[in-house]
Amino acid sequence: MAVSALRGGLTTASAASAAPALRRLLGTPAVAIADTRSLLAHDGSDRHREALARCLQLGVDSGRTRQLTVADLDPSQPGDCPACAVVAVPIAVDGCVVGAIAALAPSAAADLSRAADEVAGFVSTQLALAELDASRTRTVQAQLNSLRAQISPHFLYNALTAIGSFVRSDPDRARDLLLGLSEFTRSAFREDSQYVTLAEELHLVECYLELERARFGDRLAVVLRVAPETLPVRVPSLVLQPLVENAIRHGLERRSGSRLLQIVAADAGHEAVVTVEDDGAGADPRHLDDILAGRRPSDSVGLRNVDERLRTIFGHGLTIETGIGAGTKVTMRLPKYGAAASAA
Repeated sequence: MAVSALRGGLTTASAASAAPALRRLLGTPAVAIADTRSLLAHDGSDRHREALARCLQLGVDSGRTRQLTVADLDPSQPGDCPACAVVAVPIAVDGCVVGAIAALAPSAAADLSRAADEVAGFVSTQLALAELDASRTRTVQAQLNSLRAQISPHFLYNALTAIGSFVRSDPDRARDLLLGLSEFTRSAFREDSQYVTLAEELHLVECYLELERARFGDRLAVVLRVAPETLPVRVPSLVLQPLVENAIRHGLERRSGSRLLQIVAADAGHEAVVTVEDDGAGADPRHLDDILAGRRPSDSVGLRNVDERLRTIFGHGLTIETGIGAGTKVTMRLPKYGAAASAA
């Protein structure tokens, strides 16, 4: 019952939410939780609140378990008080004390001391996982910001060049393309979330393809097949559009004649399987392996970035099937329920 609160980090709100469950677990009249600066939460009897607070501070300052009598901590209390001891255990994350948990005991019982040590260890583990989650979120956001910076100059140059070609010959088309570019940039560079639905990501791809069709005309044929069940799936922002851009830029731009691009989102039970496939120039698989591993610099827009973000969030990345002259097929497997869904 305390896990969901503690995974948000050690705050006043999370401590207040976790304290009642931890008090019941310890079977003690009162529990208090503090960070390194102040008391965050207290649950149970208020009679020895001051003693709990003082013992907590001792646990934080010393970095070790402290067990003292209530009389030592608060001389104003009567000697016949049934709660005569306080146990405080520090909470540490990565070897650093970040707070402490204290509990009242009816006597200087070793059992409560051992139980408090176990509970403090549990709290420390949950806070370490919270920090790991936060670190992973910061990493994913940094990768997303990097991708946006990489996409922006290349895409805007091509889009504006295409729009400029219609300004005199077809002003209405130029106006529609400008509106499409505005919609694309609004969606691609918004900062409100690291995650969107697959439907929103596909809309971004459609805006992008409309601008690319202005460049390629009939040379670019697109087939889009999407299972309705996949549309609500939460996906990392800008996870599909960079793959489509790579397919056009590296697979289709380099070959003459008409080219086919296929985008498929298939329902696979607990996953959505999304593929981007082109019949373009293809590539040496060893060359792609080097790009994904960071051993070779590349002008592939976001390929490694998307792979790294998927691995950070889901634990697995892209699957790429290619060969020189054989086109390229990129596959990603997106859980319907998991990190993205819970983050949203």
